Parts: sequence; C-alpha cells; structure tokens
Amino acid sequence: MLDDTHKLAIETINLGKQALIFVPSRASAEKTAEEISKLTTISLHDLEQEVLKVITFPTKQCRRLSHCVKKGIAFHHSGLTSPQKEILEREFRAGRIKIICCTPTLAAGLSLPVYRVIIKSLRRFSEKSGMDWIPVLEYLQMAGRAGRPEYEKLGEAIVITKTESEKEEIYSRYILGEPEDIYSKLAVEPVLRTYLLSLISSRIIRDEESMSKFFLQTFWAHQFQDLPRLTSIINRMLKLLSEWQFVTVSGDDNISNQDKNSLASSNGPDFVSASSLNKPLGMKVQPTAIGKRISELYLDPLTARHLLDCLNQLSNQNKDPETPENLTKPNNNSSQITSASDSFPLLQMISHTLEMRPLLRTKSKEQDSIQEELTKNYSILLEHEPNVYDLEYPEFIDSIKTALFFCGWINEIGEDYLLDKYDIRPGEIKVKLEIADWLLYSTEELAKLTIRREDINQIRKLRLRIKYGVKEELLPLLKLKGVGRIRARKMFNQGIKDLGDLKKVDPANLSQIVGRNVAAGIKKQIGDEVKEIPKGTRKGQLSLSKY
Repeated sequence: MLDDTHKLAIETINLGKQALIFVPSRASAEKTAEEISKLTTISLHDLEQEVLKVITFPTKQCRRLSHCVKKGIAFHHSGLTSPQKEILEREFRAGRIKIICCTPTLAAGLSLPVYRVIIKSLRRFSEKSGMDWIPVLEYLQMAGRAGRPEYEKLGEAIVITKTESEKEEIYSRYILGEPEDIYSKLAVEPVLRTYLLSLISSRIIRDEESMSKFFLQTFWAHQFQDLPRLTSIINRMLKLLSEWQFVTVSGDDNISNQDKNSLASSNGPDFVSASSLNKPLGMKVQPTAIGKRISELYLDPLTARHLLDCLNQLSNQNKDPETPENLTKPNNNSSQITSASDSFPLLQMISHTLEMRPLLRTKSKEQDSIQEELTKNYSILLEHEPNVYDLEYPEFIDSIKTALFFCGWINEIGEDYLLDKYDIRPGEIKVKLEIADWLLYSTEELAKLTIRREDINQIRKLRLRIKYGVKEELLPLLKLKGVGRIRARKMFNQGIKDLGDLKKVDPANLSQIVGRNVAAGIKKQIGDEVKEIPKGTRKGQLSLSKY
C-alpha cells in the first residue's frame, strides 16, 4: 500500500522533476529509498555498477544502494563513503537520479536541482527529552533546498502530518514561527579552553590586558554584556590550564584568596569581586612546551590531559610486566576479535574522548555482552571505571563498544560483520579511523615530550594497524609499495612472513599469489633486478636475473 511519501515521490518523477525526502534516521533513509525504487520503471545499469565498484569489497549497504540507484532512487547519510556521496550528488545534478532519501545532514551546504522537498517528520528522538520538535532553523534549512535559483523558478516544501491537530501545530510552530536566536559557542567550555590555550600559545594573549581586550571584542561578550561573569569564566579556564601544566601564570598576587578559591571551584563563580576587577593585576601568562604542542595538535586540553594520564598508567604497567594485568597476551593465531590484548587499553583511551563523539551507542540488548567484555579487559584499562550511577557511565560503556569495533578492524574482521555487530557503516568507519589516527599521533607526540620512549613503538604499531586494518604479524610486509592488507594476508598465508622470506620465494610462485606486475615490483624493491618477460612465458611467470 502506497503512503503519502511514495505518492509524492512518484508524482514528482512523473512531472519530470526531482525531490529530496528528509527522514529522521539512516535506517529510515535506506528503507524509504528501497520502497520507492520498487515503484519506478527507470533502469540505470551503468550507474549501478559504478556505485558497486567504489569499495574493493562491497558491503551489504553498498549492494543495497546499487539496487536503488539502478532504479533512479538513492539514499544519502553519514554512513556512505565520500566517493559514493560524490557519485550520487553528480548524478542528481545530471538528472539521472530523481529522488534522494536523506538525513538532515544534506540540508546545509549543497545546492541541488530540487523542485520538491518532502519532510516525513519534524520530530526527532533525544536522549534527554524523547521525541521532540526540531528547531525552526533546521526546518528552514531543509525547506530551503527546494527551488534553488540556479536550477528552478519554483520550489515546494511539503511536510507529512498524521492528524489535523498536528498540521495546525506545524503551521503555527514552523510556518508562522520565528527562527531561534543564534548564540555564541565560545561560552561552551571545550571551545573556550581550546581557544584560550591557542591564543596563549600563539602569544596573542600575554597578560591580563591583552586577554580582556581580545575577549571584549568577541560576539560572546557583545551578546552577554556581563563583564564580571565573562572574566570569572575565563579565569576559571585559565586556572584549569595552569593546574594541568599547559600554561604558567605569574604576577597574580593581587587576586584575593577568596577569588582564587572561587576560581578553582568546579562549579565556578557567577562573578568576581569588583575590587579585584578594578585593580591592575599585572598577571602574565605563557604556554609550557607541552601546552604549545597540544595547541599545535588542535586537541581539546581536556583530551590532552586524559591522554597524558593514560600514558602515565601505561608506563606504570610496562615497568612491571609481572603484574596480573600484563600476563594476558593476545592470541595472534585467532581469527576472532581478541578483546584482552595490548591494543585494547589504547583503543579504549582514544575512544573515550570528545573528539571521537558520537561513540557507538550501546543498545539495551547489548548491555550484558559489553559488560562481559569490560570485565575481561578491566585489569588492563588505563582509566578507572566510573560509578555505575554516575552520569558519565553510559558514555564510558559506549567507549568500550567503540574500542571493540577498533579491535575488530585491526584483527581483519570484514566490514559486513562490523555493520551487523556494531551498526557502523563504511563511511562512518572511515571517519572513525581518521580520528583514531589523529589521536594516536597526538598521543605519540605527547609521549615524546614526556620522555616515554618505551611507549612510542607500541603506539606507532597500533597506528599502522589502524591504517591498514591488520594484525601485527602483517606489518613487515606492509612496508612494501603496492602491498595492502589483502595481498599481505595472501602472502602470509602462503608462508611469506617477512622480507627474508620474499628473498627466498620463487618469482613465479609469488606472481601466482599477488599478480605478475605486483610481484615484479616487490622483487625490485628488495633488490632483485627484473628483466623483460620473454614471449611465450605463461601468464603469471617472471624472469629475474637472479634465477
């Protein structure tokens, strides 16, 4: 049975026009696209194959997308890879793809030939308040995709409602409603502490005067019009950076002890005494070496403190290899995900950061299995488990699940399995891997500054495993140009485990494993001169001067 969304989509195609259908979730985008694709007579075989070949080993999501695209319909969300998104956007502009079912991430930044925008729901689930109305600004962004001047003279934005009362509510709230005010994000603590450290590191802020002068010119100051409160918030952040040893503050003797105590409090004051504000404080501030490096790495100082604390715990574990937590070693011969391993503590460390958000959410049915994995790895974690009743505990559990996903990746588990097990799609995998590499690189740089040389090799190996998605046993083979995770695994399974084995292997045998051209390139890299392959040589054979 056709619903209103299906009818509007088919009507749009019959008009010779194109549409975006906004839905609340990725699963809904895929489901809606599949349903509409069954109703069209379009056939795009070439585009189906192009989408399917974007990834070397297509996943179920890739095959699902290709089936929809063949019928002129597509879905678009954060789980797609960048090349897949580029193909969809290109073909939509060309007019071959008629309908894109998408999440609100497509509502900003793109101008497409959209005649009609169809919005299935203006409510979205929030962990804090359940199903709630989206902001007016977000509605305007979605509706604004229709009728772009460079493509269409007219555009339609249609919202699907279930009842008359819902229709009246939407008309009042969104059609007649005013957009929300825009507020400065500088007041958000992660943003403020990051920018404050950056300004100090770049020497834009050197003292009390330059700090006040800079922040008084910001939109934040203009909006709040509350100098005492602004000063107290900035000073609290400055106090925090000083306690973390990312900056040094001198010449602050004129601040009363009462104000110092209030600035150091976790909740922070609503104001600083007028007497302290009116005095020429003479405070000087400058970055420490580690604070400057943190700023250069674009890290949130809170994340940097977390990484440093975990590095300290890692060093303590490495100094005492006989402790129980260090007696558990990974089984390199296992094809399953190894949960208790040298890598898990570092993977959980980078997973429990602001930069890695959103973490993989632990569903109710997964709670027991994730708790079981936490118990297995508890003794090797680099941070303490929060109290189960603390507000941050759910995020901690999500960091365990995210770390388990990374464990699966570096143990060569396929993307289809990762999708089924952790509900993470190829595009999201790529983003998470890029963030993981950045955080591990940052950890390596911090380890250098804190003279933790013994930890650096461990971190470097993990970076390589994250990059290629392999077990540690394949790393020697990945040094060769033209060898990735698939070819390295093929060679390893045939008994070729390092460069020494490559020296010994017959070139004809090697070519049967990785192909003639790749085999020639490998032999050349290890110092064996390759001659022209004589005519009549069967496919896959090589001729080398050494043999």
